[in-house]
Amino acid sequence: MNKSGERLKALLHECGLTSSDFAAQRGISPQHVNNWFKRGIPVARLDQLADVFCVNRRWLQCGEGPKHPAPILRSGLPAAQPLDAPALLRAKSGYLQQVPLHTLSEGALIEVPGHHMPLPAQALQTLGISSESAVCLAMPGSNMAPLIPCGALVAIDRSLTQVIDGETYALSHNGVLRVNSLSLGQQGTLCLHSHDRNQHATERYTRVQRKAQGLTILGWVFHWSYFRGHRPGTTY
Repeated sequence: MNKSGERLKALLHECGLTSSDFAAQRGISPQHVNNWFKRGIPVARLDQLADVFCVNRRWLQCGEGPKHPAPILRSGLPAAQPLDAPALLRAKSGYLQQVPLHTLSEGALIEVPGHHMPLPAQALQTLGISSESAVCLAMPGSNMAPLIPCGALVAIDRSLTQVIDGETYALSHNGVLRVNSLSLGQQGTLCLHSHDRNQHATERYTRVQRKAQGLTILGWVFHWSYFRGHRPGTTY
């Protein structure tokens, strides 16, 4: 039985779209969408819809394999090499680079004087991150929890703003700081994904919407840290 229509319905629910809204966006009748729910997505539409929702065609068609595409490195960027864990541990005992804390004010990064996060200089060098490009910020929300808790310190590389599917970035959206995983959809649509997909639906912004809403990429998130505020079982 073709159940791709059920997966389409679930994707619309994740995005907070009604079938009528989706039909209007795609320039088709609501009856077409309802038919897809019942009979499955037409083969001719699978590639298009997989691109729109940033999911794998095979998963959308038959429910097999991973739902979302694996991270893809775009041209001009070197392939990431696996880091040697013992080497990173040794690096932590060496020189520590003081990465300055910043806040976002009216869309601009402003340094907070006297506040820094120490990170191993050798590890930064291994990632190809210069001291001028590295800054840290406070995680502004809970959309990436439990991977990145609200209030965690995130370090970003401001020199890397090119979208690599599946990677996490800090963004300025109407002057407000956001942290999301990103991917590119059809015709350059920017897709914002949260780790907590139950509470935060995927958001999509066209090039025109991004410009109108001041949606810009501040940098690639390469590190985060979080200090628990209390011991388990204690009152706080």
